[in-house]
Amino acid sequence: MNPLTSRQQQVLDYLQQRLEQGQPVPSVREIAHHLQLKSSSSVQLHLNALQRKGCLEKAPGTARSLRLAKDPAKRITPIPLLGAIPAGLADLRTQEPDGLIHVDLDGLRIPTSSRIFALKVTGDSMIGKHILDGDIVILEQNADPKPGDVVAALIDGQSTLKTYLLDRGRPFLRAENPRYPNLIPLSELMIQGVVRMLLRTPASKK
Repeated sequence: MNPLTSRQQQVLDYLQQRLEQGQPVPSVREIAHHLQLKSSSSVQLHLNALQRKGCLEKAPGTARSLRLAKDPAKRITPIPLLGAIPAGLADLRTQEPDGLIHVDLDGLRIPTSSRIFALKVTGDSMIGKHILDGDIVILEQNADPKPGDVVAALIDGQSTLKTYLLDRGRPFLRAENPRYPNLIPLSELMIQGVVRMLLRTPASKK
């Protein structure tokens, strides 16, 4: 599922606010007026996109037929996008909040107590696992990694996205592109999150 655009999120938030207050589903014109949009046709495009992305569905037999998808709290979850992480050589950087994305986490069996976050991938060191430059990865923080898991890691003070492996009980990070070397920690290896989902975006470079 592709992340929502900022305007799609505004439309969804307005619909959810109205329904939570017990008000009827607003018309396309009302949504356009609330969001100060000049064109009702642009609102309809956003509504169509929200249906394709599983946030809204149609209730048959009603004049204003849109409604929130069933069990939206379970299906569509807001996740902070904490900037970018290199899938290349390790890089000195800190992850900065860059808004929210909404994704369907059904079937991942992630504990409700877990913190979930997203990062945008830069670089090509993970193409062997079909992770491309421009993709977005969804990660579970503080999860115990298993050998073979793709992780966001802080290795000797530098951030990177790599495959977590063990060699005689000692952890190291492997790139999934032969152009890049294995990364063996000199003093510190901190797993920041384990990848649980991959989102392909239009910006991904194939």
